[in-house]
Order: sequence, then C-alpha cells, then structure tokens
Amino acid sequence: MAGRAPPGAPEPTARMNLPVRPAQHPQRALLHNEIHARPPEALSAPLAIAHIVMLTDAAGREASRAHVAALLRDHHMAPPDAQTTHLRTDLGAFRLRWELHTEFVSWTFSVPLQDAGFGERAPPSAIDAVPRDWLAALPGQCLCSLNLWVLPTSRFGSGSLVGHVLHEDTLVASTVADGHGEVYTDFAIHADGFSRMVLLTGGMTPRRLGRLVQRLLEIETYRMAALLGLPAAREAASVLASAERELAELAEAIRSANRDAEPVLLDRLTRLAGQVESQYAATHSRFSASSAYFELLDRRIQDIAESRLAGLQTIREFMDRRLTPARSTCEWAARRQDALSQRVSRMSNLLRTRVEIEQQQSSQALLATMNQRQDLQLKLQSTVEGLSVAAITYYIVGLVSYLAKGAQGLGWPLSPETTAAIAIPVVAAGVWWSLRRLHQRMFHRA
Repeated sequence: MAGRAPPGAPEPTARMNLPVRPAQHPQRALLHNEIHARPPEALSAPLAIAHIVMLTDAAGREASRAHVAALLRDHHMAPPDAQTTHLRTDLGAFRLRWELHTEFVSWTFSVPLQDAGFGERAPPSAIDAVPRDWLAALPGQCLCSLNLWVLPTSRFGSGSLVGHVLHEDTLVASTVADGHGEVYTDFAIHADGFSRMVLLTGGMTPRRLGRLVQRLLEIETYRMAALLGLPAAREAASVLASAERELAELAEAIRSANRDAEPVLLDRLTRLAGQVESQYAATHSRFSASSAYFELLDRRIQDIAESRLAGLQTIREFMDRRLTPARSTCEWAARRQDALSQRVSRMSNLLRTRVEIEQQQSSQALLATMNQRQDLQLKLQSTVEGLSVAAITYYIVGLVSYLAKGAQGLGWPLSPETTAAIAIPVVAAGVWWSLRRLHQRMFHRA
C-alpha cells in the first residue's frame, strides 16, 4: 500500500523519539567525571589506616602503576589501564587505595582494628598486613608515612592515648566535624618511621567519617609537599645574596665607568642576568607548587571544622605557629628572585641606554666628519669646474676648427683660425651654463 514503510525500517513514531545528540567534545566524559575523581570511602570504626606518600617523577609514576598492577595480578584481579589515576580495591587481608598525583603517588592501606589493649601497648598498624617484599619495592622516595587509628569514642578516652601511642609533650588535639569527633596527633616520626594520628568518632555516618579521614590524610600529605619548597628557598638565599652583592658592585662600577670599560661591564651584567634567570627557572615551579600546597592545606584544615580541647592547641594553631616561618621563607625567596630579576633588567637597560647614547654620539661625530669631507669635495669640485670648462671648450673649439677647414672648400668665408676664435667664448659660455644646469637639477632632487 502507498505510504507504508519498507520491511525492517523503524516506525515514524520510533524515529521521532530517538534522542538528538550533537557532536560531542572528545574530553567531555573525562571533564565531567573529574568532579567524581578520588571520592572518599565509607568507613566504620574501629579501623587502622597506613598512609604512604612516595615522591616520584614521570617514570616513577608509571612504575607505580606497574607496581600496583603486579599486586593485583598476585590476587587474580585485573590491573588498572593507562588512564586510571586512582584505584580502590579489597584484597582480603587489607583494602588498598592508590592515587596518582602530579608529583607523588599515595598508597593507603586499611584493616579492621582489633581494639583490645589499645593504648596499653604498641598499637597494630595496617602496614603489617601488606607483603613486605612488595612494600619495600614501592617506586620513588617516601615523603610521608602516617598511621591513623579510627576508634569509637564510647570505648576510648584521651588518657589512654598518651604514653604508648603519642608523645605527650608535643600533643596536638581538637574536636572536629562540629564536635562529632576528636583527633589527636604529635606531628612526630616514631621509631617505625611513621607519624601517628588517632581519631575518636562519635555518631558520624560512614560517608562523613570517610570524608573526615581523607581530609586528615591530605593535611599530612599537603603539609609535607608544601615544605618541599623550603630547602630550595634556603639554597636560593645564598645564591641571591651573592648575586645582590655583585649587582651592587656593578652598579657602582657603572656609575664611575668610562666608555672603554662599558663593554666589559655589560658582559658581566649579562652573565649575572643569565645566572639569576637560570636559578629563577629552576625554582619558580617549586615555589609555585609550595604555594598551591599551602593553600590546599589551609582549606583542608578549614574543612575539618575543628574547635579547641581544653589545654591543647588545635591543628590550625600548630600549623600557623610552626609553618608560618617556612611559608614566609618560600614566599620571601620567590619575591626576592622577582625583585632581583627586575633590578638586573633595569640595570641592563640603563647600561644599554648609556652605550646606545654614546654610539649615537659617535655616529653623529662621524656624520659631521663626513659632511665636512663632502663640503671639501664640493669646493674642490667647484675649483676643478673651471678647468673642466676650459678643457671641454678646448676640445669643442678644436672640432669647430676642423669643421671650418672642411667648410672652406664649400665656400665658408672665414678662416679656420677666425672661426675658432669666434667659437671660443660661445662654447665656453655654453659649457659653463650646461654644467650649472646639471648641478641645479642634481641638488634639487637631493
């Protein structure tokens, strides 16, 4: 029948209900899922967590991917693909959380905690459940290692934590999560190479507890990452001091230098500028990264919503007191580098301007000398013009004389000598007028 769709073709109604999809950006899915990257896990107390941060380069980060793949293969699990930057998995004896960052790789291991006797003897660590040979081969250099124990508040108080777990003389503590938990730490590296933190939880939901734990781990991670700029700042201080002394000497030398010494001073200043810019390029990225990590640290401390416990300083107070000098040192080194670079640039511009002015003066003197020579040449040319008129007149009159001799046979009434005598003033005047006209045209064009 007319108007009927051929067999196998979709019905018109079905075609109208198909969604219209415009051309998709190739990175749309990746960018959309970025807000879901590294989500916190739902956790329940009691729990022992070991957090290790390994500082690596690009090759080390790829080696970390291969290292976690080897662990997963040993447990008969699929390895991560080349685009995976974070991984959470249950390996039976422990849970693993692996995160790939720009400068480091974080490994977080967690196990349920048998809390009997906690605070009376050395507490167990989640790292004990990890294969020792595999753990010893982690790629990179350890920047941070933290043992975090998550315990229910109903069975533990702060008194049992001091002595066997944390150092009492450096104890830092506060209530967190708007009073729903308490966190204790001493910011010290203990005999096992790990720093320690204890979190007592109240009535928090597993997801809120997971977010709190992640922020506490990030506080320790970003604190150490931010401090990577401190050695660079201290090393830069000696180089900057030497460069500033040399710049001061150059400024004094430039002030009293003569023309012959300026090329040598300009060469020294150029070398100093290269040294300053080389150090700036070597440390600028480190100082910028430290500044970013300090900002992340401030945000994570703000996120845990802490308040004071009686007689103890909070994490924010401790960080403000102990990290402010390091942060100021990094910021001061960065500002000092910028200021020195600008001073060297200004001094270079000043010296170059001075050299250019002297070169312009030399050029003007050279042009004046050339003008004098040109005037002399014109005067000599004017002197020679008389001789040129006489010479040209002599040759032309000679030709006229020859013409007069030939014209006598045709009836020319004057003798050749008389004709030549008459032609001399006429030819001389014509030659002189022609040369003057030629000079006027040339000078007018110029």
